[in-house]
Amino acid sequence: MDKILLNQLAFYGYHGLFQEEKKLGQRFYVDVELHADLKKAGRSDDMNDSIDYGAVYHVIKAVMEGKSINLLEALAETISIQLFQSFSLLDACLIRITKPDPPIPGHYQSVAAEIFRRRNE
Repeated sequence: MDKILLNQLAFYGYHGLFQEEKKLGQRFYVDVELHADLKKAGRSDDMNDSIDYGAVYHVIKAVMEGKSINLLEALAETISIQLFQSFSLLDACLIRITKPDPPIPGHYQSVAAEIFRRRNE
């Protein structure tokens, strides 16, 4: 399957389980793989035959900078639902949300949640 990739989209949001996260906010990174048949777009060179990256960005931005959500898993699920509703050409998507500075003790680079969803699951 063909893919469109959007990597390391950066957002500041107010998501998390703890009140401090909801009040102060924090950085998030989103990686997205969009699975779609891109053969027609490759041959036609017409955006109407593909998925507009800019429109995808705005869908993700609305979720990431919108209403507070507790879990990374729920953020990813919400993004996948919005993408399927917005882009009929989309067959499947992989969404990874990374939180580089979670309020947990220890030494690590980041924490993340990743989901893969197909249309009509």
